[in-house]
Amino acid sequence: MTATPVTTQAEAPSEAEKVLAFWLEEVEPKQWYIADADLDATIRDRFGALWEKAEEGALGHWLTEPNGALAYIIVTDQFARNIWRDDARAFALDEQARSVAKLAIDNGWDREIVPPGRQFFYLPLMHSENLVDQDRAVRLFCDRMPEAESNLLHARAHREVIREFGRFPFRNAALGRETSAAEAEWIEQGGYGAVLERLKSEPK
Repeated sequence: MTATPVTTQAEAPSEAEKVLAFWLEEVEPKQWYIADADLDATIRDRFGALWEKAEEGALGHWLTEPNGALAYIIVTDQFARNIWRDDARAFALDEQARSVAKLAIDNGWDREIVPPGRQFFYLPLMHSENLVDQDRAVRLFCDRMPEAESNLLHARAHREVIREFGRFPFRNAALGRETSAAEAEWIEQGGYGAVLERLKSEPK
């Protein structure tokens, strides 16, 4: 295994290579999980058409090897959230991203990508509103990226939210879902940030 963020298989589609080069080399890791209007606009301009192709089912040829599968997941699970921030379409391809992530993990492709890029195989499970997926995300971070304590913390926090509500209340507005009284109280008391702080203080 090399120290590069992606494998070196020459047959990876050129569009997929551009996705990986941008996300894993050009963008700094600290930018991956913050709301940045400039980055959102850049991704929308450079990769919005790829998101549309994914929605149309036109990127299936990417799903034959690790690099292509990883690029597909980044487009459908990560770029989607930048392109369509605060819009229901941010989550429109989550099911496809999960299916590809599970396929890749079952094939062992995640192990062929060195951290930190490996984490993006597990995030579609962490983004799922299904507790089985959440449990698997936590196990994967524990077993296959044990050094990534921040990722594991967030995986555990996402699982806590799903255990309590069966969904992510912070998606309700974008998805047009009514927020329950319990969810509203949770948000008022700090929401996801409060869950993170509580887990940080608990014994590991």
